[in-house]
Amino acid sequence: MPELSYREAVRDALSQAMRADDGVFILGQDIAEMGGSMGVTQGMLAEFGPGRVRNTPISEMALVGAAIGAAIQGMRPVAEVMYEDFLTLASEQIVNQAAKHRYMSGGQLKVPVTIRTQGGAGWSPGAQHAQQLEAWFVHIPGLKVLFPSTATDVRGLLWSAIYDDNPVVFFEHRMLYGLKEDVPEELEPIPIGKARVHREGEDVTVIATGRLVHESLAAAEEAEKEGVSVEVVDPRTLQPLDEETIVESVKKTNRAVVAHEAVTRMGFGAEVAAVIQHQAFDWLDAPVERVGARFVPLPFAPVMENFVVPHAPDVQAAIMRTLGRNGGSAS
Repeated sequence: MPELSYREAVRDALSQAMRADDGVFILGQDIAEMGGSMGVTQGMLAEFGPGRVRNTPISEMALVGAAIGAAIQGMRPVAEVMYEDFLTLASEQIVNQAAKHRYMSGGQLKVPVTIRTQGGAGWSPGAQHAQQLEAWFVHIPGLKVLFPSTATDVRGLLWSAIYDDNPVVFFEHRMLYGLKEDVPEELEPIPIGKARVHREGEDVTVIATGRLVHESLAAAEEAEKEGVSVEVVDPRTLQPLDEETIVESVKKTNRAVVAHEAVTRMGFGAEVAAVIQHQAFDWLDAPVERVGARFVPLPFAPVMENFVVPHAPDVQAAIMRTLGRNGGSAS
């Protein structure tokens, strides 16, 4: 099994899809000669040429709109929005156009566009370059929303996103790009809508996304030293959500923690908590705990950024609170 970084796994999925299908192409700001702001598309211009690795003007609305038009015409474009924060500039195209065409046409139109973007804290980018906005797009009917946390998952899910006939917003976390993992020799597509259980446990279920998957796994290791068995579940697909895997895990452990880097208020974890309360209330031995960022714009100063976003100790504290132990205050 070869070892790939998260970044290399994204590039591999894009390259394999483009080799397999001439209708797949990528477009975005500085993705050609520069290889993208995070280096994901480096080397792809040399293999596929400027016709399929297309630099665009600095206009998110224009590049996403062009991708939607190409998708409606039968191609499978992958649009890279340089920073997740800049999805706000393309939200009209994503929310009112891509998400609506298939429904409003009675299924006559397909919109197989994938919108890749990255974000997240950890390198002091400031308040306008590190927001986590996945909950915004989960709220929109007609969109599929993916947020893989490992090299294997990002490769398999990106392939599935490209070949889905619906618009997909595909979130990546910049602090995961360097993480390496052994991946299957052959690219294995991962079904959209299926969660992954990273760690089996008996006492508490942690449902985490993105970077917080890894923070939660670290918290689970620490909790094990105190005799607590923690199960860690990564939804991977935020919409559609694999409610069955989450609920069955909580029914087994009787306790739940939801964790993400986005602010807690109205975050994706609120929906997960609601699903658990509705479908597994009688199995809960404690309230669902929520871990997320503090409700402030992300500070530029590294020490303040670190204070605002959650880390493994915050998840561990929430785990202990579900057990009635003194776990401190939530992040």
